Amino acid sequence: MSTLPTVVLTVLAVLLIAAALRDVFDTLFHETGRAVLSSVIMRGVWRTFRRLGGRRRLALAGPISLIAVVMSWAALLIVGWAVLLMPHMPDAFSFATSAHSGRVVESLYLSLTTLTTVGFGDIAPAEGWVRLVAPLEALIGFGLLTASVSWLLSIYPLLSRRRSLAYEIHLLTEAESETDTGLTSMEPWAAESVYSELMTRLVSVERDMVTFPVAYYFTEADSRFALPAAMPSLLRLAEAGCGEDVPGPVRLRATMLRESIGDFARTVATRFHGSAAQDTEELLDDYARDHLLDGATGDATGRTRA
Repeated sequence: MSTLPTVVLTVLAVLLIAAALRDVFDTLFHETGRAVLSSVIMRGVWRTFRRLGGRRRLALAGPISLIAVVMSWAALLIVGWAVLLMPHMPDAFSFATSAHSGRVVESLYLSLTTLTTVGFGDIAPAEGWVRLVAPLEALIGFGLLTASVSWLLSIYPLLSRRRSLAYEIHLLTEAESETDTGLTSMEPWAAESVYSELMTRLVSVERDMVTFPVAYYFTEADSRFALPAAMPSLLRLAEAGCGEDVPGPVRLRATMLRESIGDFARTVATRFHGSAAQDTEELLDDYARDHLLDGATGDATGRTRA
């Protein structure tokens, strides 16, 4: 192949590989989880499942988003390395058989088997620089597999923390209703402790969602464990503790919880569902509706956003 096409293909290959590695880094290692390709894929999967309707279908959006993102990384790397090898195929390689499938197919095949570290050995690099490139691709492939497994293992503990927070809020509001006793009726030290614990756990959930944006797209079929359904109740609990007749230390913790709820609502709106509302209660209602829930009741709804 002539020099100009080789240079063009080499530049294209480097761009594809760099785009994949940059997205992997931003998704898995950047503290704000800002990754363009992954974000587009996750939002696309989410909107598709929302249009299909039903919370049981929507519950599949998170796992499928996870798989789709990993597959997109693998596809970019496979194609990128294949484009890099293509100008040098077949001259720079030795073949175990005389049968050839063409430059494009052979390049994709070699890239796929190298990235997945299968290495059948029927095509082997023969020139010096290609012999160095092939192990590098295999090393990246092994790193991608390890990083993807680590990502998966990191997601489920934070989902568990989010579910437990939602369920605790649900139980607390149910207990208040059944006993006709509010949180602020408890001993001040106990109420202060509850407000402090709720605030700490909410802040942790917010940081989890910022660091691992894919967590937003995991939803719960059971509304008792769904944080979007629980947040309006949590806001009411916080506002109940901000009254003038509430002891100072309790009011302080309740105010901190209310502020953290506002921060959470704005963060989720800015990064995910895109609501333009300014009021915290409206933002939480939009958050619930984005998960096909009625913000006021926590019940499933068929309404969708465009």
